[in-house]
Amino acid sequence: MPKVGLEVHVHLNSLKTKLFCSCPTDYVGKDPNTVVCPVCLGLPGAIPVLNEEALRKAVMVAIALNCEIAPKLIFSRKHYFYPDMAKNYQISQYDGPGSMAIAKSGYLMLSNDKKVRIRRINIEEDPAKIIYPTGSMLTSNFTYLDYNRSGIGLLEIVSEPDISSPKEAREFIEKLRSIIEHLGVCDCEAEGAMRADVNVSVEGGERVEVKNVGSIKDIEEAIKYEIARQRAAVSQGLKVLRETRHWDTERKVSVPTRLKEADEDYRYFPDPDLPPYIIEPEYIEKVKQEMPELPDARAKRMIKVYNITEYDAKVLVSDKALADLFENTAKIYKDYKKIANLLINDYLRWINDKDLKISDSKATPETLSELLKLMDKGIISIKILKQILPEIILEGKDPRELVEKENLTVIKDENYLEKIIEEVISENADAAKIAKNDPKVLNFLIGQVMKKTKGKADPKLTNELLKSKINNL
Repeated sequence: MPKVGLEVHVHLNSLKTKLFCSCPTDYVGKDPNTVVCPVCLGLPGAIPVLNEEALRKAVMVAIALNCEIAPKLIFSRKHYFYPDMAKNYQISQYDGPGSMAIAKSGYLMLSNDKKVRIRRINIEEDPAKIIYPTGSMLTSNFTYLDYNRSGIGLLEIVSEPDISSPKEAREFIEKLRSIIEHLGVCDCEAEGAMRADVNVSVEGGERVEVKNVGSIKDIEEAIKYEIARQRAAVSQGLKVLRETRHWDTERKVSVPTRLKEADEDYRYFPDPDLPPYIIEPEYIEKVKQEMPELPDARAKRMIKVYNITEYDAKVLVSDKALADLFENTAKIYKDYKKIANLLINDYLRWINDKDLKISDSKATPETLSELLKLMDKGIISIKILKQILPEIILEGKDPRELVEKENLTVIKDENYLEKIIEEVISENADAAKIAKNDPKVLNFLIGQVMKKTKGKADPKLTNELLKSKINNL
């Protein structure tokens, strides 16, 4: 069985400033190397000062992940010579002699009751963004460095190698992301806000690390690829090296970059510019009392309050924005099961199919409520609802105006529907003969009526009229 461990890097982009300086965190879209100062550029004599809100965010995440929180905050220097850190070291944390991580020994439960242990949580600064303008890391003729991201606070959340499949890894990341969003620690939809280093090993091989995988889908793909690659190598008698690899998002393959370093290679030692920060038990308790509702607790409450299924509740809370949309819509429209059905089966599926983010949607609780009310009143059919939903999501159009403008109201004229039904029966004579005793065939004929009326025939009336015609054949 493969062993998979994840090192998840979460931007503290909810902070107003970087981790150790007063530069703003709103760097996305800014001209390169303009959101910088002597501290985040590592210029001589510049002294870092901790953003204390970063500590509060880290403590919240540690509590949510059932971790033991350290009695003091100690920062270390992680030395490496690479251009993404101008000072040739990264201010991080090290769980070793004379140092400690902010939290350790936690866990996160998966839906199959499997416990994935959390080894540690670190607070550290992010390096600069490396840009390869003429290809990939392997093919570009030259490299750009944008230090706007340098110094942004992030959490490194390291799991034990308890994950045994790409599917479990995906669930772990999705549950962790939901927790992070509910705590208000990070807007995970922002560019580069949540990345992971994926550690994979199979029996007979060494541990391989795939660095900086940027999406949940790619994390799953990278694990699948590495398991297959390593198993193939072992089966052929080849040695799987302990190395660091890069994930090529276009080709969906990992490529070697360097042999894996050991901790000693980074020459960790406590940062002399940042003295230890004592974390009092009273502080931890205060943070705990002020924490917002977590996803699992929210799901239980939603099941009780809205009488929706456990499955629906879990899907809704998997994304805070989706759960918020459900609860805000529920303030206006009281058939909660219909809201959940609309969001999960139509809204969410359409957004995922188009590779959009929920933040891209212009649908509001008001427009979704109006859409459902139109269907309740028999003004539109479920097929029309599905047809106009994309326009509501993409353009925020008013459902009633859309229905009136495009003449999408349900057809309830019995004479007109009877003519259409007679056409369908005439064109499908053999099917009509057996539809009386076969519900599937009857549904096929109803579908043909809907096709001829472009989905506007009243479903209930169509069913009644069609059954009457068939019974009289």
